[in-house]
Amino acid sequence: MRFFEFQRDARGRTRRLLVAFAATVLLLVVAVNAALALAWGLTWGFWMPGGFSLPRHFIAVNTGVTLMFVLGGWWVETTRLSDGGGVRLAEQMGARPAQPSGGLDEQRFVNIVHEMAIASGLKRPTPMVVGRDAGINAFATGWSEDDAVVAVTQGALDHLSREELQGLVAHEFSHIGEGDTRLNMRLAGMVFGLEMIYRMGQQLFEPDVHGRRTLAALIGLAIMVAGWLGWLAGHALQAAVSRQREFLADARAVQWTRSRDGLGGVLRKVMAQQRAGVVVRPIGSTMQHMLLVGNEPGAVAHWLDSHPTLEERVRRIYGRALGPLPLQRPDEAPPAAATPATAGGDNTGDTADAPGWTLS
Repeated sequence: MRFFEFQRDARGRTRRLLVAFAATVLLLVVAVNAALALAWGLTWGFWMPGGFSLPRHFIAVNTGVTLMFVLGGWWVETTRLSDGGGVRLAEQMGARPAQPSGGLDEQRFVNIVHEMAIASGLKRPTPMVVGRDAGINAFATGWSEDDAVVAVTQGALDHLSREELQGLVAHEFSHIGEGDTRLNMRLAGMVFGLEMIYRMGQQLFEPDVHGRRTLAALIGLAIMVAGWLGWLAGHALQAAVSRQREFLADARAVQWTRSRDGLGGVLRKVMAQQRAGVVVRPIGSTMQHMLLVGNEPGAVAHWLDSHPTLEERVRRIYGRALGPLPLQRPDEAPPAAATPATAGGDNTGDTADAPGWTLS
């Protein structure tokens, strides 16, 4: 499959997932109304003479309050993430401005950002570096091109060749050009809004100062159940959207650099680091979708992962499975002996004519 087909497929899947996200909000409104109607019946309505009936404006009030929490939470979280622009958010994630005069590696990174801005036709984002992070990773932030940031870790500067660093930067430029940084912040805000419904139910379910629960606790429990299911569905959809945008950015990086070995080499070196157990700087779960490679500790169900697996991404780039690469750059001396994880046939496929993202 050609990379242009991958781009069309990723965009189409994203649109369908966003429609599903909107449907999740509507289903949450229905679930909250149903849960509150059941709680009303168990506490009062079923025992009233004359048959079960709901209070006047019951559904309208519940719907309004639910949407107020969801949309209000979305607005608050989105405003928080976008406040101060991409630079401030990058600083919160541990990044600092790149210093070209401080070393050749940072000078090379800044030069590549300039080159990629010309190649992509986008405004030049602010280059930043996450120091004291030995892991190979990167991220892009910003509400628009005007305040965009591309940040890389120190591990990426230390271990990637110029071609590989170009592939990594091109991937992040794709996120900026496709509006993924803005989309991700909006989705994060919507998931936060869905979580607000659960928190509201949790507050009602809490016992009073004397440790006793009133009838309101049953209503709180019903809201908690509906809110948790809505949050779980929203989080799963957010992760699914993020995975499709990663596929799209991978395809864009190959298109712009005209090289599979650029980004492909980055992902294969990340494989080597993961197998070696390299300690990486932890990033909060709400920021995972911004990274080139997710690094959240612990096992997460695949449908909640914010990124596709490295193996799947490499397979799409090269058209077949390939293993990890050694971390040495071409200008460094090779290791005395290759380890089993990096020796053998894993590296022989770099220039093989395998089906995948063709460059013509």
